[in-house]
Amino acid sequence: MKILIVSDTHKSHRNLKRILELVRPVDMLIHLGDTEGGEEDIAAMAKCPAHIIRGNNDFFSELPKEEEFDVMGHHIFITHGHYYYVAMSEERLKEEARQRGADIVMYGHTHRPALSRDADLITLNPGSTAYPRQEGRRPSYMVMELDEGGNVEVLQEYL
Repeated sequence: MKILIVSDTHKSHRNLKRILELVRPVDMLIHLGDTEGGEEDIAAMAKCPAHIIRGNNDFFSELPKEEEFDVMGHHIFITHGHYYYVAMSEERLKEEARQRGADIVMYGHTHRPALSRDADLITLNPGSTAYPRQEGRRPSYMVMELDEGGNVEVLQEYL
């Protein structure tokens, strides 16, 4: 299964359209918040099942603030991250993910890509497609591939 993971599009879909053109076909899209009202357009563009959650800039949104779901034997927890103070550290988020029984946790908010693998937990942040903050400031996203054997491959990609 091929999953496209994005975050922090902030109502700017130009780069997301380019990314979808590059990585299609995908089996699922995960958006980790701060669509700023663009969630319906994003879901339509994806042309696959989409999990889209609310970020700190999604004012008055009815999107869920977090989600948990299972994919190919993995329990995935997604959140924007601001409730767990991810700009300071991932530790609160990791603790919450473990308490929920997740083996994969995803967040956004910082606009900086991050990927770590502990023995029991994969933690990732795809960065931002619209307003990147890491060195070089290139729009970023991740592609996750899951196979029948339970293997997880995560690729950090840039436009």
